[in-house]
Amino acid sequence: MSKQEKRIKKEEEKEKKISESEEKRVPSEDLSDEALEIAQLKEKVAELEELRLRDAAEFENLKKRFEKEKQNAIIYAHEQFARDLLAVIDSLDNAIASVSEESGSESVEKIKEGLNLTIEQFKKVLEKHGVTLIEVEGEFNPHVHEAVMHIESEGHKSGEIVQVLQKGYKIRDRILRPAMVSIAK
Repeated sequence: MSKQEKRIKKEEEKEKKISESEEKRVPSEDLSDEALEIAQLKEKVAELEELRLRDAAEFENLKKRFEKEKQNAIIYAHEQFARDLLAVIDSLDNAIASVSEESGSESVEKIKEGLNLTIEQFKKVLEKHGVTLIEVEGEFNPHVHEAVMHIESEGHKSGEIVQVLQKGYKIRDRILRPAMVSIAK
């Protein structure tokens, strides 16, 4: 082999090595592109999974809130009806109060007794459904009492309830009607 042939052969081998290394590089570049794409897809999957978990938690919270609202709606469904009955009880109380103690007639006493029994029956029905009388003893509480007037009273401290003008009622923890009271100056 001549020098020139040797040189050509060396150049061919060199070119062959270069092309082989390029061929090897191309798949490795493809592999790194694929690895990058896989990493991006894994990141996207993780983001979507986190979003799914957040949505599931939010859905559970909504379910709990709606269930609580449903329970409250059931509990307080008869609130307006109970409020309307309070006017009837007030009328019966006023009828009893208007009957004079001195009238003393037997028929009047029987009417008074009947009215008292009717009032008690109303109160039992209301209590059965969670409606109770608001206590009015002692200090004025703006959350459950409504001050209608202030009066001078030597037997009471300032801000203390002197007189109940209209009874107050609540249904479980909600105020149906505040107690109307007069308080000491």
